[in-house]
Amino acid sequence: MSATPVQSTRAAILIPFAIVTLLWGSTWIVIRDQIAVVPASWSISYRFLIGGVAMAVYALAKGERLALGARGWGFAAILGTAQFVLNFNFVYRAEGYITSGLVAVVFGMLLIPNALFARIFLGQRMGRQLIAGSAVAMAGVALLFVHETRSDPNGPAASLIGIGLTLCAIVSASTANVMQASETAKRYPMASVLAVAMLIGAAIDAAFAFATAGSPTFEWRAGYILGILYLGLFASAVAFTLYFQVIRAIGPAKAAYSGVIVPVIAMLLSTVFESYRWSPLALAGAVLAGIGLVIALRARRPAR
Repeated sequence: MSATPVQSTRAAILIPFAIVTLLWGSTWIVIRDQIAVVPASWSISYRFLIGGVAMAVYALAKGERLALGARGWGFAAILGTAQFVLNFNFVYRAEGYITSGLVAVVFGMLLIPNALFARIFLGQRMGRQLIAGSAVAMAGVALLFVHETRSDPNGPAASLIGIGLTLCAIVSASTANVMQASETAKRYPMASVLAVAMLIGAAIDAAFAFATAGSPTFEWRAGYILGILYLGLFASAVAFTLYFQVIRAIGPAKAAYSGVIVPVIAMLLSTVFESYRWSPLALAGAVLAGIGLVIALRARRPAR
């Protein structure tokens, strides 16, 4: 009898996984530029308005209906609030206190609540090889965390606030991740659910922005406009579609390994565009994160 194929190392999983990781690895630098002049909540609202419209056009082009029924709209509203309101408002505000690199590294811990919530709510267990890969990857994230904390110029008080906000973002994102792996999510077409969730999220973001920052603000600078379009179309519409497909295929725990590699991608891009210099500690952390990823994704028994 042949061994069960390693589902998570198929091209149908690895290619979208790689695309998502590359896209999200590039967003941290762009997000930093988005909150320079425009209040964070307005930038988030613009991002998901663009992403939601793009997803709606895509869904209609596929022949999917946006009429999901009361339960479908309720599911999309909760998903949108967790993923596109709470998660991103926490992340954008965290970058006001700590460096984008440190935010990205802390977000690498997403696999912990994903695995925990998947066990509690979905009954999915982590195999031994997945646990081993997680341990190695978390050791790498720990080294990256130590490195970024040492190099963060904002001081301990600001760092604690920024890390706390990032942890709140992680819990919000993990909630949405597990929702997408549920049987309820599979009853509805993904593109339609994402379109509705992003548009509801954009509306809530706009209401929150108006209540906390006043009337809409926009920066007519080329860099800001291109950044909003990139975040809305590629880092939101494209990336979340691919990411949620991966979640449904291999489970939230394995899918969250994108968050382990994202800070490494962010640091590589920072090396090119911001003259980032790698320390032995950061290099060791990146290597361990990569080894942990390989071990976990090659686990023959995916989370069940």
